[in-house]
Order: sequence, then structure tokens, then C-alpha cells
Amino acid sequence: MTTPIIFNFEKDVNIDNWVIVNDVVMGGRSTADFKLDEKGNGVFKGHVSTENNGGFASLRYRFNEIKTKGFTAIQLKVKGDGKRYQFRIKDAAYERHSYIYHFETTGKWQMVTIPLSEMTPSFRGYQLDIPNFEADKFEELAFLIGNKKNEDFEILIDEIILK
Repeated sequence: MTTPIIFNFEKDVNIDNWVIVNDVVMGGRSTADFKLDEKGNGVFKGHVSTENNGGFASLRYRFNEIKTKGFTAIQLKVKGDGKRYQFRIKDAAYERHSYIYHFETTGKWQMVTIPLSEMTPSFRGYQLDIPNFEADKFEELAFLIGNKKNEDFEILIDEIILK
């Protein structure tokens, strides 16, 4: 089975469908930006602020469904800043809840393997009492940082693939 590339960042790739969604949607004050660097990596960076009941910044990407049948994991090639992030997916873009997986970054390039079966359902920071991800497709993915503290952050993204 060929390894489907969900997204591969490179120079001149179109990132118009990648959207910042921060806590400002609920009155918070966090800021974030997303762009391509000179090497073609996606760079998600900003400042998380807990002011005014805020505390998260996220980067969302919606697409036509990607089938997961026959695959067991999503693999990220990322270079973080030593902070903890969430990787999130939605089986349907209209769903209110996401399936999340926390991962730590090391400050160096790393491959993060996320077992689909370990992605837990969550809505607004609360774990839901429904099964972990078991759908045969997904239509949205996101990166989120929200460690309950004020902090600057930066994570570089090279590729996202199904394994």
C-alpha cells in the first residue's frame, strides 16, 4: 500500500486553506501566524495568552475526506520548541468534537507517530465519553497549543502522512 501524503510542505505550496483559529473567538488575546519559511516548511508561531479567559492558539486545515481504511497512524515530521502540542482530527468537518493526541517536541526535527486508535474525543478541553477515533475517514486536522500558561511558541511542519 502506498503511503498517502496528507500534506507535504515545500516552497511555493499553496497554504491558503490553512487557517488560524485562536482563543479570540471567545474573547481571548492569543496571537498566531502561519507562513512558509525559506526552506519551504510550514511555520506556526505566536503567543498564547491566558488573559481574558484565553489560553490557546490553533492552526486548522480542512480538505475533502481522506480515507483511513488500511492505515493505523498519522506521522508528523516536525521541529518544535520543546513545548507540548496537540494534533487534532475530525472525522467530519461539521462535527463539534475533535479527536486529539498530545505530543512533546524536542527542539530538533522528529517523527511523531500518532496511532489513530489512541486519539481521544474532546470538546472544549473536556474528554468525551465516546470511543476513541474509529472512523474510516477524516476531513480536518489541526495543531493546537494550550498549556494553561502564557508562552511564545513555534513549530515547523515538514510533512503529514498516513502510515
